[in-house]
Amino acid sequence: MTAADPAEHEPSIGEPAGPGHGAHAGGQDDASAQDGTPAQGDVEPHGVESVQEVRQEALLLERALGGWRGIIDSGLPTVVFIVAYLVTGSQLAPSLIAAIAAGVVVVVWRLVRRQSLQQVLAGFIGLLIAAWFSSRTGRAEDVFVPGLLLNIGYGTAFLVSILVRWPLLGIAMGYLTGEGTAWRRDPQLRRVYAAASWIWVGVFALRLVVQVPLYLMGAVAPLGIVKIVLGWPLYLAGAYATYRVLAPVYRAKRAAKQPES
Repeated sequence: MTAADPAEHEPSIGEPAGPGHGAHAGGQDDASAQDGTPAQGDVEPHGVESVQEVRQEALLLERALGGWRGIIDSGLPTVVFIVAYLVTGSQLAPSLIAAIAAGVVVVVWRLVRRQSLQQVLAGFIGLLIAAWFSSRTGRAEDVFVPGLLLNIGYGTAFLVSILVRWPLLGIAMGYLTGEGTAWRRDPQLRRVYAAASWIWVGVFALRLVVQVPLYLMGAVAPLGIVKIVLGWPLYLAGAYATYRVLAPVYRAKRAAKQPES
């Protein structure tokens, strides 16, 4: 079904929570680890990686490797819809009801586990919109239209941001790391953020190139399968590719700050 492409991911239960959340011996060290500031009395020597620099790379890796929960959240309603559509002999109404029920199960499960609902609620709202739209037109393939429009919007936004030299990836990383727009003063970062943003133009374009012909043919089952494959799995591949592009630049800049021996 249709879920907003995730641009945010939080560590789930059982996953590494990232820097600053490990166990420490002292209470003050625990507090310091929570907010990313040095413990009282500790002095960060010149040349040591700053919290912001480490956070940049940690955020990229977190998004590249931590999305198994999103695969379940966004994929389950789609799987249920396709199975119900085939089992009921292409009956749209019961298939939509089954998919919505699956979405409710996911929401309740996250509530019981006391996990963040940010992603799953966005996906559930998208599911309801898709179900409503398809029920109005009476065409099963129209359940995928909101998702197609979302990919057009995201892809266009990334492309325009590159053309105006304000790549969205740089804006996003600046916001997430607290760096703001400081990256704009670094020509190398501007280039690498633009290059990495092209990865996301490719992600959204690939989805459209594959899914639009299936939609026009009314191939509901293949369209559902392709949506799952090109959903979170492709997103994670794009996130990991982004990490591979940006991480060497971050490391090189940290190395350049190290004092000469």
